[in-house]
Amino acid sequence: MNKVYRKLLKPLDLTYPQYLVMMVLWEDESLSVSEIGTRLFLDSATLTPLLKRLETSGLLTRLRSREDERHVVISLTTRGKALQVKAGKVQESVFCATQCTPGELKHLKGELEGLRARLSNGP
Repeated sequence: MNKVYRKLLKPLDLTYPQYLVMMVLWEDESLSVSEIGTRLFLDSATLTPLLKRLETSGLLTRLRSREDERHVVISLTTRGKALQVKAGKVQESVFCATQCTPGELKHLKGELEGLRARLSNGP
């Protein structure tokens, strides 16, 4: 999967983890670091370097919340919003590369979500 995504994301100048962050922000243009982390199952120590690189690339901004300075709000820039159009074919291309039916992918997704849930419950 990484090889497929790497090839498709290279023209967008994104890594797969950066792409995941952008996908979350394309759904909601402005989120806190913790909200992004919750959706992607990543901690802030993992997210912060990714977000800094995306900010340096001009795709998003990081601003401290006025209400609570401990919270950092992440928002898409105009450039970040525009990248969504360029990235539009990535999911379709990955779907084609899997050579799976929609039903097979839905089943696989369910299995992986179950595995994640079992792993997060711990021993």
